[in-house]
Amino acid sequence: MAEFSLPKNSKISGKGTTHKAPEGATNVKSFKVYRYDPDSGDNPRYDTFEIDLDSCGPMVLDALLKIKNEYDPTLTFRRSCREGICGSCSMNMNGKNGLACTTAIDECGTKEVRITPLPHMDVIKDLVPDFTHFYAQYNSIKPWLQTVSPPPSGKERLQSPADREKLDGLYECILCACCSTSCPSYWWNSDKFLGPAILLQAYRWLADSRDEYTGERLDELEDPFRLYRCHTIMNCANVCPKGLSPAKAIAETKKMMVERQL
Repeated sequence: MAEFSLPKNSKISGKGTTHKAPEGATNVKSFKVYRYDPDSGDNPRYDTFEIDLDSCGPMVLDALLKIKNEYDPTLTFRRSCREGICGSCSMNMNGKNGLACTTAIDECGTKEVRITPLPHMDVIKDLVPDFTHFYAQYNSIKPWLQTVSPPPSGKERLQSPADREKLDGLYECILCACCSTSCPSYWWNSDKFLGPAILLQAYRWLADSRDEYTGERLDELEDPFRLYRCHTIMNCANVCPKGLSPAKAIAETKKMMVERQL
């Protein structure tokens, strides 16, 4: 697993604030949280919040909500479903990307939990990264069913159970970007390399027996950077909160590239 890396263009030089736990608290854990507000003109900083775990839920997201509700209402982060389904609360916790809603505080190990935005992405504010480029890359692969034949009259486009099973491990992706932002190749080449998440999504349609644009999709990926910057480091599989393997999807795509040339 790659070492922890700060968000893009960030330098911690601002003076942070420490918020103490309530007097008498005995089960205390410190949360060192990245703070950055570009509108303020101040440099990024870490604020430390001492949390009484006896009055806090078990997940990192519970701690963040407690901080926002009881310590500092200006703390900004994304969250929605709290069930590991939406991918909104993806962030870096003690050097590993994950979802704050499914990461237990106890799993973080140390007495201090360091929380930052996803690595190597521009930061909008605090723990909120800018996904504009990531979503543009997702749109570029045309993530929808493409066909040339007319649909069956009054029916869906069906596929066999065996063909449907080929999509397992692909359709579950929630686009949280944990995998892409843990990939060194994506850090250095995100302007050209699509990254693990988008390439997994691309293979999801390549593997779909109902899609009739396989050749065109492969043509779009045939590029020295879009697909081939993957060096199988496996960070993507190590951090995926859904247990998926983008590296495997990328390998299968490369295999399809070779097979069509035989």
